[in-house]
Amino acid sequence: MDSTIIYLDTYVLQQDMRIRLPKSILANLGAEKGVSKFDVYLDTKNKELILRLNNDAGEK
Repeated sequence: MDSTIIYLDTYVLQQDMRIRLPKSILANLGAEKGVSKFDVYLDTKNKELILRLNNDAGEK
């Protein structure tokens, strides 16, 4: 496993398709509630979802 991958927690997929994100992402990624945007990627080979902080969100 990649040493940069850190397990944070396990959450249930809600009926309306939302996933609750751990509060620790705010401090670790510098994200802001209601402001930060994430790019979502799907790795079909490993059945993984990847969320990346969108760095262009504040430049528009």
